[in-house]
Amino acid sequence: MSFAPDLSEQMARARSDLRMGVPVIVLARGGDILIQAVETLSAARVSAARALPGETVLAITARRAETLKARAYDGDLARISVPRDADLRWITALANPADDLKSPMKGPLRTLREGDASAHRVALRLTKEARLLPSVLVTDLNDGAAFAQQNSLTALDGEQVKARLGISTSYENVIHARLPMEVSETGQLHVFRPDDGGEEHYAIIVGTPDRTKPVLTRLHSACFTGDLMGSLKCDCGPQLRAALAQMGAEGAGVLLYLNQEGRGIGLANKMRAYSLQDQGFDTVEANHRLGFEDDERDFRIGAAILSKLGVTSVNLMTNNPAKIDMMQKTGIKVAARVPLKVGENRFNSAYLQTKADKSGHML
Repeated sequence: MSFAPDLSEQMARARSDLRMGVPVIVLARGGDILIQAVETLSAARVSAARALPGETVLAITARRAETLKARAYDGDLARISVPRDADLRWITALANPADDLKSPMKGPLRTLREGDASAHRVALRLTKEARLLPSVLVTDLNDGAAFAQQNSLTALDGEQVKARLGISTSYENVIHARLPMEVSETGQLHVFRPDDGGEEHYAIIVGTPDRTKPVLTRLHSACFTGDLMGSLKCDCGPQLRAALAQMGAEGAGVLLYLNQEGRGIGLANKMRAYSLQDQGFDTVEANHRLGFEDDERDFRIGAAILSKLGVTSVNLMTNNPAKIDMMQKTGIKVAARVPLKVGENRFNSAYLQTKADKSGHML
């Protein structure tokens, strides 16, 4: 038995390091690299990276590259050459779109087209999983393992990480207890914890659902602003309350509360998207300018938790066809779709129209 962390634990450590501004090493066949999340980057560590003999580049997603008019030769990402005189302000301006409209001219930018970008792809994935802006300062290293040991840094095997990224996480039902609620006095709350060090997710059971029949079910993504603060910019709060009310009225149901804030980009990035919306961009355009896809959520989480609960067939409360497709693909039968059209107001009407026009929501 070894006490050394396994790959999943190493990745959790790496995500934590990046959030704190600590560099991480990725060991790869195409060359080892030192990676630093731009969002938590310091001027001192920029200087330290530039003092190393290897080339330094800025890795960004193709979505962000499109905004910057930079060529993404690597398909889903671009590696931008960082000039020798570039400082933290220059790097941050490329990564964060907050001041794009004030300073639209970022270039000319030279992007690399030669070499292997697989380790850079791993780096960007780690920053997304850490709920940071998907932009990474990358410096080539001659011997990443030795450098990691000398500097007490986390080192990841890039090939192993790539293989791990496509595997669904396992969830443990760590505890459940009775939870009387306004909609039902016979409620239960289950806490599910992933084995990869990620965020916990919750299942609220209303009544005693008959698992031999389709169970009224809602997959609800956490929304601090809408669910807790009553934000009028989205329809999340009204959807949450309407779903629970209907389950209470029918006497049974399952609501999964999934910690995938802001369509999976996290609350901080969601607020960045809100700020961009105030500049005139819609929700999809704002996500793209930040470097994210339209929707970064993983609905396989919901399917995995439902399976743990013994639910195999659902009447799914949703307006989102992507949820239906993922349930079907992961073995959960969707016997019927239950529309959930509530919460429209003058502050979110454009947002809802964008969901219908660009994300295919059935509104």
